[in-house]
Order: sequence, then C-alpha cells, then structure tokens
Amino acid sequence: MINSHADTIWRSMRPDDLAATIMLAARIHPDYPEDDAIFGERLALAPEGCFVLANASGVHGYLISHPWAGKLSPRLNCLLGSLPAHPESWYLHDLALDETVRGQGRAKDAIVLAEHAARAANLPILSLTATGPARAFWLRQGFTPEDISDAEKAVLASYDPEASFLSRPV
Repeated sequence: MINSHADTIWRSMRPDDLAATIMLAARIHPDYPEDDAIFGERLALAPEGCFVLANASGVHGYLISHPWAGKLSPRLNCLLGSLPAHPESWYLHDLALDETVRGQGRAKDAIVLAEHAARAANLPILSLTATGPARAFWLRQGFTPEDISDAEKAVLASYDPEASFLSRPV
C-alpha cells in the first residue's frame, strides 16, 4: 500500500513547519490562496490549534484552528490581528491532506485534535467555513449549516459562491 506510514503522525506545528505547510496549501488549495503571513499569524496566535501530519520524509497534512466568536468567519486571506476576547467556538481555519494520505482516517484524527483544543478552551462548538467542494465532507462529519445574515454571506463569498458556515457540538 502506498504511504501506509506507521510513523506518520499528527504533531504540534512548529515555526520550521511553515514553509512545508505553505507549499502544501498552495498545491492542495490553488483556488483559495492565502499569503504566507496568514499561516504564521495563526500559529503565533493559537499554537495549541495548529498541527502537521508528518513523518521523516516531510509534512503531508496540516490543521490550522483557533478560538473564534460569532458566525462571521474570517475572510479568506485575512490577518486576524488578535483572537476574540470572548470566543464562542473553536474555528477550523484549514485542514488539508496530501493525496498520498487521504482515505486513512487522518482528517477525522485532525477533527479529534480540534475537539481536544476546544475542550481545553472550554468552547462547546466547532465551526468552519466549508468551501463548495468540501461541504459534503464536512456534512458527513456531523457539521450542519448555520443561518447567517446577508453581511455574513458576503464574507463567505470571499471563499467561493457556494461556501457555507457550518458548526457542530464538540
């Protein structure tokens, strides 16, 4: 079996993982580009929510997540500046897996990491912005669409016309 690496594990992201994470993001999400600074800022603001799927040959996936407030997701390619003073949910900013490690339950493992981070922060909800192509995956993971305002829909449109804000209890 290709890439059945027993030594491929989710671990905390480190600053020296950023270059590989950014390259993976550019390859996996070419339609959703983000500046390098976005990745560095998220890691600096919420290291407890940033992970890489890695082994001796490199980074094969990543999860970037952080505390968040409200149903208005951050715009695509937007620096946060700071995290909300009173967060309401744990926001999954991005989860990406190289095609060589898909279909092995690695995404579900990453969601469990986000759940642990949410519990540690006493946040009862996971939330995310699902792009059109990824929406079906997130719905299968138990996430459901939130009712949102027209202003919130405008922010979602920065991702794509079919993007939706989803959440689920931790």
